[in-house]
Amino acid sequence: MSGEFPVDQILRGECIETMKTLPDGSVDCIFADPPYNLQLRGELRRPDETVVDGVDDDWDKFADYATYDNFTREWLSEARRILHKDGTIWVIGSYHNVFRLGAIMQDLGFWILNDIVWRKSNPMPNFRGRRFTNAHETLIWAARGPQSKYRFNYQAMKALNDDLQMRSDWYLPLCTGNERLKNEHGLKLHPTQKPESLLHRVLVASTNANDVVLDPFCGSGTTPAMAKRLGRHYIAIERHPDYVKAARERVAGEERLTSEQLATTPAKREMPRIPFGSFVETGILPAGTLLYDRQKRLKATVTPDGTLVSGNQRGSIHKLGAMLTNAPSCNGWTFWYFERDGQYVQIDVLRQEGQALRNVG
Repeated sequence: MSGEFPVDQILRGECIETMKTLPDGSVDCIFADPPYNLQLRGELRRPDETVVDGVDDDWDKFADYATYDNFTREWLSEARRILHKDGTIWVIGSYHNVFRLGAIMQDLGFWILNDIVWRKSNPMPNFRGRRFTNAHETLIWAARGPQSKYRFNYQAMKALNDDLQMRSDWYLPLCTGNERLKNEHGLKLHPTQKPESLLHRVLVASTNANDVVLDPFCGSGTTPAMAKRLGRHYIAIERHPDYVKAARERVAGEERLTSEQLATTPAKREMPRIPFGSFVETGILPAGTLLYDRQKRLKATVTPDGTLVSGNQRGSIHKLGAMLTNAPSCNGWTFWYFERDGQYVQIDVLRQEGQALRNVG
């Protein structure tokens, strides 16, 4: 690496030793899919002695729980060191290991924000028939610490979910079909390849374009592939040479979206602070314009100084909305509508259009 920050590279090596070469606070987000601790649970093999979903002993080789916990504590400590003070980490696991992961993360000072349940639409069946079908995995989403001003693209998540607030249970399919990487024998290349839809949601939720995303257990390269596609930078670490080769080829085939294509819905708190009066004085919403509530039960007139008048009551877009509805407060931007081209439009659209013009300029 010649002492240079290895951005947009897939590095071959052990995750802990390789992370030790990275500077403090150098990455914005981490997605980690660590070993699941299956061997210690005695669950690597089915009753017919075939390997569970392609997992072999070398992939998940730990002598005991103490060894697994020490490994977990060490890599998570390095992850926290290189994570930006306002960065977040996603760690995925199953019932085999996720509770141990969560406890260690809390011990190290991470601040857990959510546990996300990935509900699999096409889970593997339980072959013994002695338990429920294990149809989900858990993602722990955490900030570096309680004071972190972490990134959460709330409006983008809402837009992805048909304008409804995104819930903490995500219904997504397993990685199948052409998305699943195969080896020269036509078998699954990696036993736990994650679907692109899962990483798409993770990265859109918690990162911005050009952020640096780290995956210390890169596997088949889903994280760096999606990072490149979504205009993020990446650093990925993987020790298995076959996985490194496949991941590099996969990422090389990805096209980065353009700046225009990367634009996501901004959060309301990130909207520009534009005075309502500025739209009045520029003639975009001139004095005399009639505004209505959503049901068109209330009506107010825009005055030259940017206040609204309704009968003998006068106030700002916020104050008058609150007075007319007998509410303690009111967000006038979303309460009032005006007519444009035969349609009733929320006045908040004016701020959005103003921001779009600024971005173009």
